[in-house]
Amino acid sequence: MKMDKIDFFRDLAVIIVSAKLFGLLAQKLKAPQVVGEIIAGLVIGPCCLKLVGDTAYLSLMAEIGVVLLMFGAGLETNMKDLLHTGVKALLIACIGVFVPLAGGTILYGAFYGFGKFGSEHFLQAVFIGTIMTATSVGITVQALKELGKLKGEIGTLIMSSAIIDDVIGIIVLTFVIGFKNPETKPSQVVASTLLFIVFSFAVGFLTYFIFKKIDKKHPHQRRIPILGLALCMALAFAAEEFFGIADITGAYVAGLILCSLKDSEYIARKVDINSYMMFGPIFFASIGVKTTFDGFDPELLLFSVCFVIVAMAAKVIGCGTTAKLMKYNLSDSLKVGVGMMTRGEVALIVARKGMSEGMIDSKYFASVILLIIVSSMSTPIILKMLYKKDESKNGIKETVNA
Repeated sequence: MKMDKIDFFRDLAVIIVSAKLFGLLAQKLKAPQVVGEIIAGLVIGPCCLKLVGDTAYLSLMAEIGVVLLMFGAGLETNMKDLLHTGVKALLIACIGVFVPLAGGTILYGAFYGFGKFGSEHFLQAVFIGTIMTATSVGITVQALKELGKLKGEIGTLIMSSAIIDDVIGIIVLTFVIGFKNPETKPSQVVASTLLFIVFSFAVGFLTYFIFKKIDKKHPHQRRIPILGLALCMALAFAAEEFFGIADITGAYVAGLILCSLKDSEYIARKVDINSYMMFGPIFFASIGVKTTFDGFDPELLLFSVCFVIVAMAAKVIGCGTTAKLMKYNLSDSLKVGVGMMTRGEVALIVARKGMSEGMIDSKYFASVILLIIVSSMSTPIILKMLYKKDESKNGIKETVNA
């Protein structure tokens, strides 16, 4: 145990330094720092130099990292924009789950056959689609934050849609597993989700007024971000432990509760120090560290490539088209679609749950890892290109008008 702790401190040093160096290199190449941090994990992990391994300690630190990212995202959310985009986000999330679910099922059937409806083979095909439904909020949040676009309407729309997307994805996961395991009752998950919403409103209403009173009496003091962080961890725990909802959803709700406080920006700055200095880089680097490509054969490689293409395209088509139907322009619709196409921790959770339930073979986990890496690296780059293109157009218009 002592040796594990000593090794862990060494791993942390390697991760923090390499993530920063590769992040700066990515920035020099006009790419978001998060891309460099993921590549750093690939380089120092089992794929290349084997300096760092995927340990339980690292997974816990990475989990704290994504929880803090989501809490910060909630704090920086404009509540008026969130309420304005609520119905739109729900529709985008619903279509953003359906299209990848159908696409993944068809892809698996094209490679290995569908089997009879309701058969184990058919459920495997559906489960591949279920893995595709999950959206990783953390990476998109960081990319939007670096671009300074997290607080805008499109950033809030992406955030809201991604949160709802994960909740719907978890419900779909439980339904699919329910067909295989009669002991799992899908209705219970729907009920738990509704209970969590009610719980969030009740706790949020009470907590907001308590914090508002403390903020008024002790403005701009460190006790406020400390209590805010405690609320974040408590809701992250409650969401997963009592309601079966992802912990990141609880963390985001905690941020939403406090986002209307006068000192919300002060809380966000204090939380961001921890996230930027250590937990954020660890989370993004851990994606690369978890990656191995052992046992890849030509057929699995071809399936994995198609899996990545279909999963990313399905989100862009499903979410982007829905945004366009809601009268957003083409550029903003593409931003919504691209912002929703990244995959991360939730996809890993779904894949691992499927393997533990015997829904899919462990060899397909490599396909999921490949999807996470490709989508995590490409999403920030494409988002930056789309925003830069808009800024260039606006600059040209302003010059002409002048």
